[in-house]
Amino acid sequence: MFKKSTFAGIAVFAAAAITLAGCAGTPAEAGDVDAKTATSAEAFGGIDALVEAAKAEGQLNVIALPDNWANYGEIKALFEEKYGITVNSADPDISSAEEITAAENLKGQDTAPDVFDLGTAVALDSLDYFAPYQVANWDEIPEGNKEATGLWVNDYTGSMSIGYDSNSVPEPTSLDDLLGSEYKGAVAINGDPTQAGAAFAAVGLATVQSGGTLDDFTPGIEFFEKLNDAGNFIPVNVTGATIAAGETKVAFDWSYNNLAAAATVDGWKVKTLPGAVYTSFYNQAINVDAPHPAAARLWQEFLYSPEAQNLFIKGGAYPVTIEAMNTAGTTDEALIAEIGNLEGDIVTADVDQTAAANTLLAEKWAAAVS
Repeated sequence: MFKKSTFAGIAVFAAAAITLAGCAGTPAEAGDVDAKTATSAEAFGGIDALVEAAKAEGQLNVIALPDNWANYGEIKALFEEKYGITVNSADPDISSAEEITAAENLKGQDTAPDVFDLGTAVALDSLDYFAPYQVANWDEIPEGNKEATGLWVNDYTGSMSIGYDSNSVPEPTSLDDLLGSEYKGAVAINGDPTQAGAAFAAVGLATVQSGGTLDDFTPGIEFFEKLNDAGNFIPVNVTGATIAAGETKVAFDWSYNNLAAAATVDGWKVKTLPGAVYTSFYNQAINVDAPHPAAARLWQEFLYSPEAQNLFIKGGAYPVTIEAMNTAGTTDEALIAEIGNLEGDIVTADVDQTAAANTLLAEKWAAAVS
């Protein structure tokens, strides 16, 4: 499904599948293990020993994981059930940048986040906050989807889509449609593009849909400036609540978020514009100052197992290990049939393009939509 020709930096995977159970080893003595510096389950003596260390901690602090985002509600619940570890979920609707701010403000406290789920732009700018860790099935993650030591690892992706209330506004068939009077005070994005990955991707989509390239986000910024000048853009961060309340009648957001809204809000529909399709993986990372370092590492092992990766599919997202799962026969075929293959002229900003776009957005975004 994911091919090197369509996703920049994604390598073709051909290694054999590795299961978590197959990596269990002889447990190390508890006093020999410093969970904060463990770079793999082998440091604990294997997966079974890591599980025991995480259970001893008893808690996991996650942040910025809404229940309806890529099916994180079910994923968190299954982790709790499977391991008997309480998942404390804080500030589900904050941005990636605010996750890092929370880690800084709560450093040294029991309530600090143990793990992060971040957009690429923020992840690349926050490496000092991460602890390296390689999950047991590390080889199932393509080389282009991970930092070599495991400081960050891609976890799931979707495509940037347009959700709309079909009871209030017509179906948009192009960006230019959204400039019309039918969309007055109706169009929003999920956050601030200088801080939030979803909002950054909305500008990226507008850029390529306007005929530009990801080397220069200017066309995307100019589109939102026109949208704002027309009175159609509203400075409201899209959430499930704003959609349900009718506050945001049109939303640029990830396909899995708009699909989740469509499942619960009458009349909410999802549109993927023809032509260029913007995608971007989110990134997992462990807080270097995690108050529950063993639980943080077990969370990573769980997330990259086929069990949890299939739950991302259930939530409308495409997991990073899907090629390995297809090879091993562990992909839930019924679930993938529901969301379909990720198709089209797929584009993703690489590291250099992301850095350039960050600089440009910092300079021009606020003025464009003020």
